[in-house]
Amino acid sequence: MDVWRWILARGNRHPFISSAVIFLLFICACLQWLPLPSSLTHTAYARMLLARDGSLLGASIAQDQQWRFAPAQYLPEKYKKSLLLFEDQYFYSHPGINPLSIMRAAAGNFSAGKVTSGGSTLTMQLARLLRQGDAQQQNKKMPARNVASKLFEAFIALQLEWRFNKDELLTHYASHAPFGGNIVGLRAAAWRYFGRAPENLSWAESALLAVLPNSPALIHPGRQRDLLQQKRDRLLKRMHAKQYFSDLDLQLALLEPLPERPQQLPQLAPHLLATLKKQYPDEWILHSSIDPFIQRTAQQITSRHIARLANEGVNNIALVLIDHERMETLAYIGNESWQQQERYAPRVDIAQCPRSTGSILKPLLYGLMLQEGQLTPTRLVPDIPTQFGGYSPKNYDRSFRGAVPAQFALAHSLNVPAVRMLRDYGIGKFQQKLQAMGMSTLFRPADDYGLTLILGGAEGTLWELTGIYARLAASARDGDIKQHAPLLLLNQKTISVKPASIKPVLTQGAAWLTLQALIDVARPGNDNYWRDFSGSQTIAWKTGTSYGLRDAWAIGSNGRYTLGVWVGNAGGEAATFISGQSSAAPLLFDVFDALPTINWFAKPAHALKTISVCNDDGYLAGGQCAAVDSEIPRTSHFDQVTPFHRRIHLDGHEQFRVHGHCETVSNMKARDWFVLPPVQEFYWRQHHSEYTSLPPWRNDCVNNLLQTDEDQPIEFIYPNEESRIYIPMDLDGKRSRIILKAIHRDPAAQLYWHLDDEFLGATKVFHEREVALEPGIHTLLVIDKQGYRLERRFRVISQ
Repeated sequence: MDVWRWILARGNRHPFISSAVIFLLFICACLQWLPLPSSLTHTAYARMLLARDGSLLGASIAQDQQWRFAPAQYLPEKYKKSLLLFEDQYFYSHPGINPLSIMRAAAGNFSAGKVTSGGSTLTMQLARLLRQGDAQQQNKKMPARNVASKLFEAFIALQLEWRFNKDELLTHYASHAPFGGNIVGLRAAAWRYFGRAPENLSWAESALLAVLPNSPALIHPGRQRDLLQQKRDRLLKRMHAKQYFSDLDLQLALLEPLPERPQQLPQLAPHLLATLKKQYPDEWILHSSIDPFIQRTAQQITSRHIARLANEGVNNIALVLIDHERMETLAYIGNESWQQQERYAPRVDIAQCPRSTGSILKPLLYGLMLQEGQLTPTRLVPDIPTQFGGYSPKNYDRSFRGAVPAQFALAHSLNVPAVRMLRDYGIGKFQQKLQAMGMSTLFRPADDYGLTLILGGAEGTLWELTGIYARLAASARDGDIKQHAPLLLLNQKTISVKPASIKPVLTQGAAWLTLQALIDVARPGNDNYWRDFSGSQTIAWKTGTSYGLRDAWAIGSNGRYTLGVWVGNAGGEAATFISGQSSAAPLLFDVFDALPTINWFAKPAHALKTISVCNDDGYLAGGQCAAVDSEIPRTSHFDQVTPFHRRIHLDGHEQFRVHGHCETVSNMKARDWFVLPPVQEFYWRQHHSEYTSLPPWRNDCVNNLLQTDEDQPIEFIYPNEESRIYIPMDLDGKRSRIILKAIHRDPAAQLYWHLDDEFLGATKVFHEREVALEPGIHTLLVIDKQGYRLERRFRVISQ
């Protein structure tokens, strides 16, 4: 208001001054508030994916099919000097319009009798480029090249100068200038013509890109390229005259040839680029943590292996490599397909696709049970024929071992012990822990997965599972420090990445013991003898093969890197010979061999504690067994005393068992005996020749024997306790028959079978009976000659 009062007060006395001030204020208002061409801020850019060193990993063309990259933050000095000397030496002196240049151009055009120069400043050229961009966006005709158009461009140039500083204007010009064909902007031109970033261009290359927008068509073969080279060389000589570089630099620059044609842009991580485009739709430049050398190496190795696997009916590979010390992704191969045909789905990012996990979750269950005091590494887990409802898991080799140490079961990926461990731990509880670790694909209720959750009944992505294993390794080395860290695909200096909402789940001690068990996993082929070679590195790793032979996994960690590999078919087709061990593991070890050898991290003694366990079964020693030290997580409260070591009494010759009703105490000899349940013992003996069964009772001790549950020599294999059995109908409409199975501790024993109070007969050696059953509840009773009896109730359900 004070300004207007001053103008009015002076206007009465000096009307000319008042009019001039009002006119200037009007011009300033126009410069400030009239809209600029929309193409300045609404330009469609191509997407760039950059490696950790700033090199280009890949790019996707803009929506208008132009190779136009987002503006650089600053222009390289070589290009900047070349551009200003060629186009506008007085750029930093004029306000967007240079009257001297216009007068000089007019005089030259008049003397030549035609238009030879427009006298436009760089800012006016930017204005023209922006007007052309608006016309393209609105599908209008290009602006005419006449005096009216020139005046309009001059006004837009004044607007631009009013709102931006000089360096910003230079950057805008370099980002909108045409460089031939569909290449727009300095950044795109540097990569398409020279295969590198603008800041890495030579003097000759910078000079070429400075003169090219003046005649962009000359870059194409057959378009008087000699004229383009003459322009470049003249500019180089002018720069040399201004002492921008030495005589030798000039000689070398003049010898540099023009690029023949635009180069193909790198496509080192196309699936990662496609995935990040979806996750960050508003970002034109994606700064990744990918190491370009490691990415190329991984691609070369996967290309070699996909050729091998294609002969086995496997057509796709995905790979993720994470530096678990920094929690940064160094290599990402979303899908290496055998061929680029549609049937191999080459564009699908399989690393982000949920696939059946196979056995890859077993180490996580093992670590959780160690941490929560339900296991020690050497505690025996049953490995016997097992059925839960209608589910009967089988080991990969279709054999049983009776019982195995938990760490052995994990290292050999035995299915039956894993299923029984999950039954003891709880399906719902395990699902919640997996979700807390970062597994987002477990969205169904726990009962839908059932016990198959541990054997591939659920889906997981290679990206998330490799991240979980990376955090497992980081926890084993550093404790809970890195559990909160995000897996950095992007550089946080450029794009804000929200940390993954991952809580610490496995403590350091449990994580370290889990990895120790995975070190003992047998390596493929000749790698089984890795310990014999001094240069071999320690790798904790696990494989998985899905039901139906559709997915094969291998995930492993050394002292610095965690590598995840998936192989299979994108369409889910089965492959007869696919397995984690033979298909995925060789690729995993080839990549590890190409990486620097890293020492395994030290044992975290502060996160462990030592307990005394029985050497035979891994339970707490209760004074009845040979004890050894075992390490467990410090947080563990394992309190299970051995159930398999019993105090028995033998006669003087230590051949038979006796008791107080058939032998005097003074003639008895007490012994501690390792005794497994009958079914476990039956299979255990096949693998442990040193195992000694309980001695038989002396004949005179049998009649007045006081039977106890712990002395029970009979055990059912099928049906299990509280079984619900579904018996299907055969093709002839009759119900199928089932086979009832039992085991007796004495191989020579005879068993008598009764079903629902009906005698079925007797069996020796192989205790099996085939029966036909109707729906309903049934009672099975088995008796031996010594009077031991075992009864079980089960239900047969109808169709």
